[in-house]
Amino acid sequence: MAPRFVLHHHPQSRAQRVRWLLEESGEAYELVAHDFEARTHKAPDFLALNPDGKLPTLIDRGPNGTWSTVVTESAAIVIHVADAAAVDGLAPPPSDPARGAYLNWIVYMAAAVEPALADAAYPRASPPPASAIGWPPFEATVARIAAQLARTPYIVGARFTAADVMVGSMLGWTRSWGRLPEPKRFDDYLVRIAARPANQKVFG
Repeated sequence: MAPRFVLHHHPQSRAQRVRWLLEESGEAYELVAHDFEARTHKAPDFLALNPDGKLPTLIDRGPNGTWSTVVTESAAIVIHVADAAAVDGLAPPPSDPARGAYLNWIVYMAAAVEPALADAAYPRASPPPASAIGWPPFEATVARIAAQLARTPYIVGARFTAADVMVGSMLGWTRSWGRLPEPKRFDDYLVRIAARPANQKVFG
């Protein structure tokens, strides 16, 4: 049977975090490589899957290979794959009180941290009204993450979850870009997640 998941991928995109999660998940997957210079992500066959022409894009063939669904948003893909994972612990179940914090952190990275980073990196000509923006300044989002990681070894608590894929990949990327405020406060956390075999396979 063909692998359950098909990931449309480029290593210099958010698809790399999904590949890390797929390695953590224990699920079989295959990669469809894209060439940004050749603009394969803008080809008609790919736009039929994701009209925005963006990576990552994931196809899930189902546990028995009998159906197909497409997931195109990074946070949604992380939630989807973790819930389907063959290994335990990547996603707290709905009956677990940690589920709320887990979902909050995944969505917070996409809905607050990333747009706040874009604001910091590419300032507007004039600031918009504060009431028009649904996220805090980038430094405040990073401070919130740092405060949580000062309390727990992983973003949701004592155990690694798929939320750490979202948080860890974002922190690592912004640090490499020189955009992470006070990066040393995240050293222990980033070393901890970088030591995971799945992380080393994808990023090492």
